[in-house]
Amino acid sequence: MQKNNKWDIVRFIEECHRTAKEKGWWDNERNGAELIALMHSELSEALEAMRNHGTKEEVAEELADCCIRIFDYCGARNIDLEQTLIKKMAYNNTRPYRHGKKF
Repeated sequence: MQKNNKWDIVRFIEECHRTAKEKGWWDNERNGAELIALMHSELSEALEAMRNHGTKEEVAEELADCCIRIFDYCGARNIDLEQTLIKKMAYNNTRPYRHGKKF
C-alpha cells in the first residue's frame, strides 16, 4: 500500500477511520448529515484562519482536519474515494474552460 514512503488514499482512509473508531467516535452509528456538516466546519475554520491572517501552516492544519473527516467518512461508508477521484478528474479534463460559469 505504501509507495516510496508515501501513503496512498486508501491508506489514509483506513488509518483515519481506524483512529476514529479507536477513539470512540464510532461506538454508535453516526448521522451522515452531521458528518458532512463537520467536514464543512473544518473548511470554515480554514477560512477563518485565512481571514485572521493565520499562517500557511494554520490553514493547512484545518484543511488536513477536513481531509481526515472525509477519509473517516469514506472508511465508515466503504466509499472508494481513490477510484472516484480518478474518474472525476478524467471527467473534469473533458469539460470546457470554466464550463461556462462566472465563478
